[in-house]
Amino acid sequence: MSERWFDEDAGPIIRPYTMTRGRTRPAGEQFDLIAVVTAVSGGDTGKLTPEQRHVLATCQAPTSVAEVAADTGLPVAVVRVLLGDLRARGLVTVRPPATIAKLPQEGILREVLAGLKAL
Repeated sequence: MSERWFDEDAGPIIRPYTMTRGRTRPAGEQFDLIAVVTAVSGGDTGKLTPEQRHVLATCQAPTSVAEVAADTGLPVAVVRVLLGDLRARGLVTVRPPATIAKLPQEGILREVLAGLKAL
């Protein structure tokens, strides 16, 4: 967990709403828990809060929103707001999770498996 905002014995030192300046929703579209977030190199990282920097560092490799929350020790709602800020500044990209319509159908997978077994 982030040493800066949480104390194991006392609990939260900084209230989550303080990190988001009282906001409860991210700027722009909502983030699905399994959406994949990736940091964009070369962006202006000046004036980022320590929490935003921590989230950005966690996203250097493609990472789900849920994993960012787990890795940073921040509540998911806070992570979503911080990611919204980073997205608005062009510092992260977000890839939504695949929908069922985009996934291959079971029949196609069975045909592929049969073809592989035939090799």
